[in-house]
Order: sequence, then C-alpha cells, then structure tokens
Amino acid sequence: MKLHQLLAILLLAGGTTLMAQEAEVPTNWPHLDLKDDGYPGMSTQKAYRELLAGKGSQQVIVAIIDSGVDAEHEDLAKVMWVNADEIPNNGIDDDRNGYIDDVHGWNFIGGNNGENINAENLEIVRLYRKGKARFEGVDVSKLSKSARKEYEDYKEYERIITEKRSGMESSVALYNRTLEMMDDLAKAIGKDQSKITKADVEKYSEDEKLSKAAGFVGGIMDRGETFEGLYDQVKGAADYFNDSYNANWNPDFDARHIVGDDPSNLADRNYGNNNVEGPDALHGTHVAGIVAAARNNGIGMDGVADNVRIMSVRAVPNGDERDKDVANAIRYAVDNGAQVINMSFGKGYSPYKGAVDDAVRYAVSKDVILVHAAGNDGKENTFDNNFPHDKFEKGGLFRPKHASTWIEVGAMTASNDENLTATFSNWSADKVDVFAPGVEIYATVPDNGYENLQGTSMAAPMVAGLAALLRSYFPDLTADQVKQIIMDSSVKPSQMVLVPAKKMRKLPLASCL
Repeated sequence: MKLHQLLAILLLAGGTTLMAQEAEVPTNWPHLDLKDDGYPGMSTQKAYRELLAGKGSQQVIVAIIDSGVDAEHEDLAKVMWVNADEIPNNGIDDDRNGYIDDVHGWNFIGGNNGENINAENLEIVRLYRKGKARFEGVDVSKLSKSARKEYEDYKEYERIITEKRSGMESSVALYNRTLEMMDDLAKAIGKDQSKITKADVEKYSEDEKLSKAAGFVGGIMDRGETFEGLYDQVKGAADYFNDSYNANWNPDFDARHIVGDDPSNLADRNYGNNNVEGPDALHGTHVAGIVAAARNNGIGMDGVADNVRIMSVRAVPNGDERDKDVANAIRYAVDNGAQVINMSFGKGYSPYKGAVDDAVRYAVSKDVILVHAAGNDGKENTFDNNFPHDKFEKGGLFRPKHASTWIEVGAMTASNDENLTATFSNWSADKVDVFAPGVEIYATVPDNGYENLQGTSMAAPMVAGLAALLRSYFPDLTADQVKQIIMDSSVKPSQMVLVPAKKMRKLPLASCL
C-alpha cells in the first residue's frame, strides 16, 4: 500500500480543534551522531568526515520500487539512473530488454496509451471480488471442505469491508464539508490562500453563512497555524478519506483496465509504460531523496549516499500493490543493474506470493540487497499479516527458507529515551532487523519541493542509502556481507523502549558505520 503523509487529523468536537505540537528537531537529524550531536541519527556526517574522507568510490544503482519519482527535481535530476543503451523517446526498444524508452526506469501500473493508475483497491477487496464471482448464488451445503473454507474467507472479507466503509462515512462527510466551507471562505475573502490573515477571517465572523467556517479557521490560526497550512491539512484528510472510501475499500472500483493486462497472468512481464513519475510521485520522490539527494550542493537536503544513481520503478498505487507488479519490478531492477532495491510498501494479503518469492530468489542470486519497510500499523509483524517478507512460501531441504539479503526496517524517532521507537511502527523481535530514523524526515517532494514526512517508508531508504554507501566505498563486499555489517553495527539501546503493544522491550536500532 502506498503510504500517505501522516495527517495532522483535526478533531472537531463542540467547536474545538486539537492540534498536536511537536518539538522542533534539526532537519538533518538522521545524519547526526548521538555522542557528538545529541541526536540518535546514523552518524552519516561523521562517517564522511572521519572514515571516508579521501577514499574512492564506485557508482551504485539503487532501484526505488514506489509510486514514482520526479526525475526533474533540482536535487535528484543529476542522480537519476540513465539507461545509456536506450535512445529517449524514439518509440523503439533500443536495448531489446522488452521495455520501450525506459530511460530512467519503468512503470508497471501504466497503460500503453499513456494513462496511469493512481488509486487502486486494497488486496482484501480484490480477494472479496474474486470470491463473490465464485460463490454468489452457490448452494453452500454442496461445497467441498476446501471450498467451504474459501467461502468462509470470502464472507469474512465482506464483513470487514462493510464495517470499514460504514465507519468511514462520517469522516468522508466531515472533511468534505469542512473543505467546502474553507473554499467558500477563501472565495469570499478573495485572496490567495498564502496571503489570508486572521484579520481577513475575522471579517466574516458575523456572516450567517460563513461564521462557522470563520470561527473554526480563526480558532486554529490563534494557535499559530496559517490559513494555507490548515487548508492543506483539511484537503489532505478529505483526499485520504475520499480515496479510501471510493477506491481502496470500494468493491465496485477497479482501475486495472488502465494497464490492460491480465493481473493473474504471472508469466506476462512486458506491459506498462515509461512514465516513471506518474500522477502522484510524492511518496517515491521523498524516498529517493532520502537515499541519494545530491550531497553538498547547497540546496534542499543531503541524501545518505553520495555516488548513487536512482532507478525509478513504478509499481505502487494509492492502494495495495499487486504481486505481479512487485515481482516484475524486482526483476526489472535486477536485470538493469540495481545493486540495492528499496521497497517502502506492504499489505496484509498476498495471493500470488510465490511469484514475488521467485523474484526475490532471483535478486538474491544476483547479489542484490532488498530493503523493506516494516509497516505503519503499530503491530507485531508475523509471516501471515504483513507482505512481502523474507520467508519463502516454499522452502525445503535444498532451498533456503529465507532471503539472506533482505533487510526489514522499523522506524525510530529523534528522542533518545523510552520513546525512541515510533508509535506507528510495526515491530518484531526477530522479523524486523533494524530500526532507522523515520519521524520528521525532511526530504524531496515533486516540483522542487521539500517536506517533513514520517513512516517506516522513510526509515527503509535510510538503510538502503547506507547499504548503497557500503557497496560504493567497499565494492568487494557481497550483499550478504553488507547486510551483516549493518546488523552488526546496529546498537541495542541501553534503556527500555516502548513499542506500540504497550510493553517495554529492548529492540535493535540502526546506526551508521
């Protein structure tokens, strides 16, 4: 699932609004050192200054399997991977790899007519739709034992979906109504949102139609928020709930016709288009910047790795990614030279896990590191509730049970106390390998922008960048050795740290070299 920016959700009750205020931390805190700087970062700056100064490096390709990357961003344009064997925009597959004009990567959720998927179903909805087509109108008493189990799963999916959509209806209505009121207020004021002041808002406090909106907005602006900032938050919440209700959880919505393939045909690999940015590249652009935004150029922020090329492989919609697309994205990345693959996505069901496993095995066989975000549900990960993961569906005596070059990453905060682990981060004593900075992460967003976002989606590229850094400066290291170095250099906090399960546990946290 594409991970949205965590919204500052507005709690409207009795005319009051509660806004969470966070203590400010340096925007570069993930690069700082606990001992020298007082922040539990990855000591990136110290590593460049004291360990890597004067040392040569080799260029490393990092594939970002995500929602898309703004390849023209001021901090990313010079670090984008360029397929030297492909002549741009000539409509010919010059390098004969099966993908036409794949200059910066490939888009597996686009159609050959140039259209692109944005919103998509969650996997549970796709499973429900498949079950409905099979079982609706069927005499349940005549089903076999195995079919009866599948029928019961289908009915459970139906229950979950119905409850989820019902529970969202009030939020959809609330945020749409609030956004509409703010639109009306802004229109009445007649100014650009960025220039609307509290005095402008107060002029409409007596207006019968706009008084409610003016009172709401004025109350928030009293606490230091700008009109534009508040509007963006409300719009973000409205977009989130509308997408969730109308697309993610809607059994009547299906966007796959845009691609035009059969998503159950796992042997099909040549589909999609070369639009590696897509309609909403916020998430992927942020991830790419964390890994490799140009260092020391005096603009924006610095990525972790300094001699990297970013390959954008678009496979993650606003909804759950499909196993077929993930498998093909991994294979594409490996075949085109990626040595590190970042995967900041995940879901609760994986109907074609075997196809993903085969692609992961392929990556491992080609000495590629796979870095995956643990998820933002505040739960303990198991091999049944969070996909993809490193355990193969079919292991055995002569086949490994786990992917040896896979690194599962949780998120940590800038607080070196019991709140070190992010409250939203999934965790596990043996299934999450390391924790890395994932809260208040300042990085690139489309159109030459920069924003603070948070999530395990931000923690994973911290580790992917570290893996790329090691492979760049120490090219003789194998993927297994790089993973082991990262694991060995992580530290266990001396204090007990809280995890979302409300228990105190010691968890391993990622550190730099």
